[in-house]
Amino acid sequence: MKQELLQKIENKSLTVGVVGLGYVGLPLAVEKAKAGFKTIGFDIQEKKVELVNSGVNYIGDVVDEDLKTLVNEGMLSATTDFSFVKDVDFIAICVPTPLDAHQQPDISYVKSSAERIGDYMTKGTMVVLESTTYPGTTEELLKPILEKKSGLVCGEDFYLGFSPERVDPGNAIYKTKNTPKVVGAIGKDATEVISAMYRAVLEGDVYEVSSPAIAEMEKILENTYRNINIGLANEMAMLCNKMGINYWEVVDAASTKPYGFQPFYPGPGLGGHCIPLDPYYLTWKAREYGVHTVMIESSMIINDGMPEYCVERASKILNKFGKALSKSRVLVLGVAYKQDIDDYRESPALDVIEILHRNGASVDFYDPYIAEYKHKGEVHKGLKTIDENLISDYDLVMITAAHTNVDYEMVRKSAVAIFDTKNATGDLACKEKIEVL
Repeated sequence: MKQELLQKIENKSLTVGVVGLGYVGLPLAVEKAKAGFKTIGFDIQEKKVELVNSGVNYIGDVVDEDLKTLVNEGMLSATTDFSFVKDVDFIAICVPTPLDAHQQPDISYVKSSAERIGDYMTKGTMVVLESTTYPGTTEELLKPILEKKSGLVCGEDFYLGFSPERVDPGNAIYKTKNTPKVVGAIGKDATEVISAMYRAVLEGDVYEVSSPAIAEMEKILENTYRNINIGLANEMAMLCNKMGINYWEVVDAASTKPYGFQPFYPGPGLGGHCIPLDPYYLTWKAREYGVHTVMIESSMIINDGMPEYCVERASKILNKFGKALSKSRVLVLGVAYKQDIDDYRESPALDVIEILHRNGASVDFYDPYIAEYKHKGEVHKGLKTIDENLISDYDLVMITAAHTNVDYEMVRKSAVAIFDTKNATGDLACKEKIEVL
């Protein structure tokens, strides 16, 4: 089986399947098709499938023309029918792994995908989970489901592994194709073949580890590392505010040290699919072993509390102008979770807006990349444009995403007061009316 699959990879006769056509799945499917492998994407959302099959792109990290060309050439197609699994040799699972209402890992999408794959999987298939999850998912959850549903034996009839997604939306340098990949699979043969598949597609290095659990844990470590350090930055920013010190100037100065320091920046909270969620997966799993992850949980408390803290700071700024938050008009600039992208998954700006509303403020938002967003079942529509007259009508402007295509000098000149949580106005010569986090 190993030699047959390696031969298929070499001559590119292998067919690839990607389950989940979101921010991870679609770029991966495009890269596999560009590398010469016929690729079939699956998604439960009919709209996404229709867009892909029409050659219409909806993910920022995918080049529009690449998608259109691959579809027209028959190298890439999409479906809502899980029976496509019987026709593929390699399956990447790229489905969401959110938290439930109790901040517990929700792996229902992974579980249901494994069950459906098992219904149609044939001998000689490689299955790789890319969705971020707790250590043990591949071996403790996926393996038994796939074996039971398919009647096949892992390691003998099919290969199973984990290779964590590394996607940074909006990153101008590192995309799916050139980002190094980690692979951990069940058995040496599985590791060799799955790694060979990624090497045939990607330009980045492929680093092999000894088991899926190692690969699962390293992904959690990557993002928990960021969570903890951002928590430190947020706590330092709060202390610096009390002491009348500009944290942003402090971190710029510290960054001049050429060793032993990496800059992290404060903000209104954490956003994106990984960094705000992954530590919860780790702390949840740690409790199974009677371990309390004190440092990790402390950083989570700090970061989760930043939206509330930012609203408290906004209220104090308004007080300086004799305004109560409950009687104020606030304009929030930017609801994306990071600058220059249209992704608002887990964006702290949404919580900031909700808390402002809860405290009686009248709130509008403007984001050049996001016309509207859905939060807790409600659709919120943003302003289409901003200008001097519009901005001057608000009691406070809160900057919660540092989009580079916003005229911050115009905002400064027109605003009554500005609370900049992202230091987007840092380069302005005049800081009048601006308070930073």
